[in-house]
Amino acid sequence: MPSGEDRLIQRFFRPLARHPGALRLQDDAAVVVPPIGSEIVIKTDAIIEGVHFFAEDPADAIARKALRVNLSDLAAKGAEPLGFVLTLALPGGVEDQWIQSFADGLDADSKVYGCPLLGGDTDRTPGLLSVSITALGHVPKGTMVLRSGARPDEVIVVTGTIGDAALGLWFRREPERAEKMPLSASERAHLIGRYLLPEPRNALASALREFASAAMDISDGLAGDLAKLAAASGVSAKVEAVRLPLSKGAQRIIAAEPRLIETICTGGDDYEIIATVPKSAVSKLKDAAKRVGITLTEIGVTGTGEGTDILSSKGQPLRFERPSYSHF
Repeated sequence: MPSGEDRLIQRFFRPLARHPGALRLQDDAAVVVPPIGSEIVIKTDAIIEGVHFFAEDPADAIARKALRVNLSDLAAKGAEPLGFVLTLALPGGVEDQWIQSFADGLDADSKVYGCPLLGGDTDRTPGLLSVSITALGHVPKGTMVLRSGARPDEVIVVTGTIGDAALGLWFRREPERAEKMPLSASERAHLIGRYLLPEPRNALASALREFASAAMDISDGLAGDLAKLAAASGVSAKVEAVRLPLSKGAQRIIAAEPRLIETICTGGDDYEIIATVPKSAVSKLKDAAKRVGITLTEIGVTGTGEGTDILSSKGQPLRFERPSYSHF
């Protein structure tokens, strides 16, 4: 007779294991053969209740966020998805309806992004719900976009808009203060939605391989992740705050409370891509981004030496109490 775990896997997750190498989740491992001439790119990220999502968030959104934060890293490396493995630790009392919704969310995004379930593990935990995903991608040999490839006198670009998710989290944590902001209902919903569900930029992966010298996704805040990239590359970087791409809601918030520029620059969960690009290739990368419907904005330049600055409209470095999100 199959165990409770076996029945859970068979009912909820076997339908997601469409890749032949997943072996219908009936073995202890999966087999993945990358395209000829490719290298495997591996990324693991976990999301935990109370840290990365709220207990009341919809199950399908939690599942999709767990997959998307990993897909975001693959995109920044220029990698195309191959598949993923899942570790799901469930607290007691979780109902089948919740698990079904979770599986449906994973299923929907695995189809959208071409990243099927390959295997994983399910556990019962006395603690909080946690979801860990390891995503596999591939790149043509020797073409993965590193953090360490930036050179002086290159252009710094970012995708999408910055700070929305951090403001959305602020709305969730301090709703009474946030409600006083002069926002429309749609602007408020946009910010909250950006925290709930990121938009990985996988459609830009091949163009990043071709035109970017360095890249990473912005998960711990623009200021901190820019500093990581610059340090890995051995360059300095200067970004102008007035050039940061902000949504309409974020613009209204900054106009009402300028000090929240720190939240925008240092809050996590953007899951946009920051990249450095030789000046000769900027227009080509912008054209490629436009073709796939992704906004790309020039925000600064790299230089010699070390250190990073985000400059005010008066050209003075902004100083932040906490320059980067950290779990520790």
